[in-house]
Amino acid sequence: MFENLTSFFGRCLIAVLFLAGAVQKAVDPGAAQALLTGWNLPETLVWLALIYNALAGVALILGMAVRPVALSLAAYCGLTAFFHLIPDDPWQMSIFVKNWAIGGGCLVLAAQGGGAFRLRFADKPLGSG
Repeated sequence: MFENLTSFFGRCLIAVLFLAGAVQKAVDPGAAQALLTGWNLPETLVWLALIYNALAGVALILGMAVRPVALSLAAYCGLTAFFHLIPDDPWQMSIFVKNWAIGGGCLVLAAQGGGAFRLRFADKPLGSG
């Protein structure tokens, strides 16, 4: 029971981070758009990121497809970390490191699964047919 409860609450904590990111992008997209344009990427990608963050967050809370969602979030964290690789800005470097840490948590979630308190939709162990 302890493992299932901690898996559920861990999933929810990770999910809240991505849901808050979606809200932040909706309320003030300018900050994310500035990071995108700094890498010569179109500002409109902020809306795709918002949708992805929201859907992934909801999926984690509900426990839907936990392994593939967590794996995609780990990749997302690793990729988006580089937007914050600004060595002269300690705040951005903190976010850079946090992205890698969150990605690591998502990898553990992908490996271990979502626990018993979840919807069991397309959630097979990685590597199984």
